[in-house]
Amino acid sequence: MSAAKGAAPEEKDNAAAGGFLGWIERVGNKVPHPVIIFLYLIVGVIVLSAILSLLDVGITEQVLVPAPKTVDTSMSIAGGTYAPLDEPAGFEVNAEGNVDVFPHDYVVKEVRVNVRSLLTIEGIRFIFTSFVNNFAGFTVVATIFVAMIGVGVAEQAGMMAALIRKLVAVTPGAWLTFVIILVGGLSSVATDAGYLILIPLGAAAFLSVGRHPVAGVAAAYAGVSASFAVNILIAPLDALLTEMTNEAIALVDPSRTITVTANWYFSSVSLLAMAVVMTFVTARIIEPRLGRYDPREALGHAPGEATDMPTPDDAEKVDSAAEARGLRGALIGFLIGLAVVVVFTAPPGAPLRDPATGQVIGTTPFMNSLIFIISMLFLAAGIGYGRGAGTIKSSVDIVNGVTKTFAGLAGLIFMLLVISQFIAYFNFSNLPDVIAGSLAQALQQARVPDIVLLVLLILVIAVIDIIMTGALPKWAILAPIFVPLFMRLGIAPQTVLAAYRVGDSPLNVITPLMVYLPFVVLITQRYVKSAGLGTIIALMIPYTVFVLITWIILFIVWFALGIPLGPGYPVNLG
Repeated sequence: MSAAKGAAPEEKDNAAAGGFLGWIERVGNKVPHPVIIFLYLIVGVIVLSAILSLLDVGITEQVLVPAPKTVDTSMSIAGGTYAPLDEPAGFEVNAEGNVDVFPHDYVVKEVRVNVRSLLTIEGIRFIFTSFVNNFAGFTVVATIFVAMIGVGVAEQAGMMAALIRKLVAVTPGAWLTFVIILVGGLSSVATDAGYLILIPLGAAAFLSVGRHPVAGVAAAYAGVSASFAVNILIAPLDALLTEMTNEAIALVDPSRTITVTANWYFSSVSLLAMAVVMTFVTARIIEPRLGRYDPREALGHAPGEATDMPTPDDAEKVDSAAEARGLRGALIGFLIGLAVVVVFTAPPGAPLRDPATGQVIGTTPFMNSLIFIISMLFLAAGIGYGRGAGTIKSSVDIVNGVTKTFAGLAGLIFMLLVISQFIAYFNFSNLPDVIAGSLAQALQQARVPDIVLLVLLILVIAVIDIIMTGALPKWAILAPIFVPLFMRLGIAPQTVLAAYRVGDSPLNVITPLMVYLPFVVLITQRYVKSAGLGTIIALMIPYTVFVLITWIILFIVWFALGIPLGPGYPVNLG
């Protein structure tokens, strides 16, 4: 019996070390620190941009741009008069003389995009003058800090661990992975919140039931990111993608438009189906590869050496009475915070409603405030838990909880500083636009059946996603090319948009340009000290492969059967 136990770690190590994924992990973890990698990439972009600019490399394409709009502001304000003026769509001067923001109108414009050299006078000036602004404008940094205020206090107070224990208690063991992945998919309505909150929670939830915490990281990361472009809920992203699609439709038929529900059936089924696929990958590929979790070994401790890493055995040390009081306090704190949000959202004319339409969902103050709202709800609940459980005794404990959380983000922030420079220089060079446009034009010229062309479109989008992770920039380039093309072939624009959703997400979890990848590495290193970029990419490749293949098959079957993509939206033009 003891011999069998002694052989298990060796077998696990041999399994983990072998195979293609083991090779990727070993190679990936031998590469330099991500900061150094991005410094190399910065140098590479600078040199490549200079060479391609000298060769006059570029592309002519049609892109969607905000339309200029004439706004009549002839009015008497405080004794003065404003004359009509031309200004970019998206802004208008109100009766108080202030500028209001409203949804963009888009027009299609043919432009020549050339690679811009970063070694010209203009390029060198940009490198030096934009350094601070590149980082200051990198909103993911501010988002992380804001989101981690509430989560940090809740975690330090012990509320996160208590919630996880409750989640585990009420969720059958076989359903835990599926629930975490599905919640991750739904969290895309709150954009970045899923990355910052669910990934650490997934790791802790797996650990609490004796499963490998890194498998929890992988499952949560896949749930949040690998099917990001679909949701059962209508998200702000849907409104923006729909608006861009309508402008591309107008190139062929100005009288035709689609609404945000054009892909709702397909998105809802896709979210559930991909959650099932990712659950299968986690259980059958990821967890067997990781094996049994030994916190002392994973964190580099010698056998028998003490470590403060929690284990499933710690559950018996929990003060159940204090935890119950804490959870009651957390509920009270959460309800108070929720009541404040309702007061600022529900009444007509409330501050968080759209001032023009009165809507709550869409591009509204409420949706733009979701990260802050979620963070404050966690903060209120965390304080309530701490007061009830006795883990927070004064305001100093609250401040210490935040500062301790921020201190743990120092390495991540430095990494994001370097990443922000690379992205800015890469975008300045126009390399993403030229590469994406070239691939799109090659696909447009292909002479193949409609469904094959749609699948090729999905694959091209997936490839482009490696270098251009944002959903909107890619669609701004691709929509005016492919929506008119497929409409002329009799394929509805909502079908092209559905194909775009399929290709946009699966490679999110393996591209080095995903801005939250360093954060995922940081969370993983809490549990496995030696984890690196290669560890995460090797873990996530199975998700990308299975999700992309299964999703393409679902799309083909959906198209072949002619199932409506949304209420009143067939796959082909009527």
